[in-house]
Amino acid sequence: MRFTAYLKYKPSGIEWLGDVPEHWDVKRGRFCMSVNPRSSRLRTLRSGDEVSFVPMEAVGEYGGLELEQTRTIADVGAGYTEFDDGDVVVAKITPCFENGKGALAVGLVKGAAFGTTELHVLRPAMIIERRFLFYFTISRLFRSTGEGEMYGAGGQKRVPPEFCKNVRVPLPPLDDQHSIADFLDRETAKIDTLVAKKQTLIERLKEKRIALISHTVTHGLPPEAARAAGLDPHPKLKPSGVDWLGDVPEQWDVLPFTKYVAEKADYRGKTPEKTKDGVFLVTARNVRMGYIDYEGSQEYVAQDEYEEIMRRGLPKKGDILFTTEAPLGNVALVDREDIALAQRIIRFRLNPKRFFETFALYGMMSDHFQIQLQSLSTGSTAEGLKASKLPILRLIAPPIQEQRVIAEFLEIATAKIDGMVAKVETAIERLQEYRAALVTAAVTGKIDVRGAVA
Repeated sequence: MRFTAYLKYKPSGIEWLGDVPEHWDVKRGRFCMSVNPRSSRLRTLRSGDEVSFVPMEAVGEYGGLELEQTRTIADVGAGYTEFDDGDVVVAKITPCFENGKGALAVGLVKGAAFGTTELHVLRPAMIIERRFLFYFTISRLFRSTGEGEMYGAGGQKRVPPEFCKNVRVPLPPLDDQHSIADFLDRETAKIDTLVAKKQTLIERLKEKRIALISHTVTHGLPPEAARAAGLDPHPKLKPSGVDWLGDVPEQWDVLPFTKYVAEKADYRGKTPEKTKDGVFLVTARNVRMGYIDYEGSQEYVAQDEYEEIMRRGLPKKGDILFTTEAPLGNVALVDREDIALAQRIIRFRLNPKRFFETFALYGMMSDHFQIQLQSLSTGSTAEGLKASKLPILRLIAPPIQEQRVIAEFLEIATAKIDGMVAKVETAIERLQEYRAALVTAAVTGKIDVRGAVA
C-alpha cells in the first residue's frame, strides 16, 4: 500500500522529529496528558469490589492487555499503579520499554485496575485522542527517544516520568487524529491477523517436528526410509512393558536411563557470579529443545573462577545437557567445550556402546520421555525434577547402528521443518517491522492517511 505525503510541511524545531505537516502543532507531553494520575474510578468503588489486576506479563508488546486476573480493592492496598479505562500505560523498565510494552486500557473490570509499579500511566487531555496517544507511545521515535533518557544501571534502568511530561508530541487537529487512529486500527488489525496465522503455522510445524521425532524413536523409520537404509520396513513388535508407550520393535530395548550414563555432573547449587566477559555461561535459558542458544541470554563468568565453577566436571562435545527446572526437560548436545554451566543443569555422558548421543538426544526430546518427566515432577510455581527420580526414567534403545541411522534421518527431516519455521519467522519479523514503521510514519505526519478507506 502506498501513501502520499502532506502538501506542506514546516520545521518542528525538534531534531528527532524533523518536519511536520504545516497545520499540525507540537506540544510538550504535560499539555497533552496527565502523567501518573490517581485513579478517579477507584475512589467511587467499595473495598470489596473486584477490579482488574495487571502484572507486567499481562501487558502486550505494542498493544493489548490480558485481563484474566482480578483483585478486590481491599486485598491490594497500596504499592501498585492505578489506572482507569481510557488511560494509556507504558512500561518504564528495561527491556520492557525498549520492547514496546504498552497498551490502551479498555474493558477493565469496574473500569479500573491495579498494575505493576513498572508502568507509567498517561491520561489524555481533551486536545488528544486516546488512541492517537497510544499509537504515539508505541512509535519508534517515542521509544528510541525515551531509551536515551533512561536512568539507572543494567537491568534496572527506567524511563523517568519527566520524559513523558517533556516529550514533544506531534499534534494534528482532533479530526485528523481520529482519522489517523481509525486508519491504524484497521491496518494494524490486518497485520496482527496475518502474524497470528503465521504464529499458528509455526506451532503446527513444531508439533509436527515433535510428532515425527516421537514416532521415529519409538517405532523406527518410515517404511521407505527403512528400506533405503537396509532395515526391515515392517519389523515385528513386542510389548514395551510401559502402558503409555505400547509396542516397540522386537529388537529394541527399554532401558533405565541412568544405568548407561558413563559420567554425570549435577551443576545445581550456588549461582556463579556473572561478569561482562570471560567464559560463556550456559544457563537453563540457553538450553533449548535440541540446541544451545548462544544468541539469546548472554552471560559470562570470570576465567580465573572457571575451574571452581566447573569442579564437578568439564563438558566434552557430545555430552547431553538436561534442565531440571524452569524449564524442565529441555535438552541439548554440547557443541563447544569453552563454556561454563550454571545451576539447574545436569550434564550426561552416555556409554557409547549402548547409546549414540544424537539418538539419545532425540529420545529425550520425544513425548515418551517428556511424559515421564511430567509425571515425576514436583513444585507448584515451577516444575522441577529431583535427582533421586533420575533412575526411574526409561529411554528406548534400538541396536546402536540403527540408532545412528535414525539419528541421521531425523537430522535431515527436522532440518527441513526448521527451515520452514525460519522462513515463517522471517515473514513475521518483516510484518512487525512494517507495522512499526507504519505507526511511526502516520503519527509523525510523514504520510497522509486521512483519505485512506477500509
